[in-house]
Amino acid sequence: MTKPQDYWVRNEWGGEQLSLEEAKELPRFPIIGVLDRIRSAHNAGSIFRTADGARLQELMLCGYTPTPPHKHLDKTALRAVESVPWRHVETVEEAIDQLKASGVQVLALEYTEDSTLLYDFDLKFPVALVAGNEAEGLSREVIERCDAVVHLPMHGLKTSLNVSVAFGVAAYEVLRRFCHTLPVGTGNESN
Repeated sequence: MTKPQDYWVRNEWGGEQLSLEEAKELPRFPIIGVLDRIRSAHNAGSIFRTADGARLQELMLCGYTPTPPHKHLDKTALRAVESVPWRHVETVEEAIDQLKASGVQVLALEYTEDSTLLYDFDLKFPVALVAGNEAEGLSREVIERCDAVVHLPMHGLKTSLNVSVAFGVAAYEVLRRFCHTLPVGTGNESN
C-alpha cells in the first residue's frame, strides 16, 4: 500500500519533473517579487515555491527577510531556492529605486483607502510586486514610493490573507495577464 508520504515524494521529485538544470534554463517571465521584512522563513520558502512555479524573473529579499541557506526556508521551498534567481537588498526602498530606474512598474500589494483591485489595474511589463511584513504590511513611505498600490478582493470576515498566499494569488494573476499578451502559438498563452 502506498503511504501518503510516498505519494508526496513521488509528486514532488518524480520523473515527470524538470531537472534543476532544465528549470534554470527556462526563460523567465517579467515579474519580480520584492519581499519587505518578511518574518517567517516558512512564508519566504512558500514564496520561493510560487516564484519557481510561475517562473518569476527574480525575488528581491529586503531587510530581515530570511535568505538561503536557512533550514525552515529550505524545507518549505523544496529546492526552489536553487532554481529561482534571488538577491538580498538592504532596504525595500533601495530595491524599489533600482527597479524603477530599470523601467519596472512597481506595485505595492496592500489594501488601502486608495488601492485599486488588481484585476482592474492596467499592468505594464515588467512588473514588480512588493509584499510586506506579516504583522505590519508595507509602511506608508514604501507605498508612496511605489508606482501604485493594488489589492485582492476579500469577501469574508477577514480583510487580509497570509502574505505567501496573497503573493501567490497576485503573482499568478499577473502571470495570467502577461501570458494573454503573448502571440498565439508561443506555447505560454494557455499555461
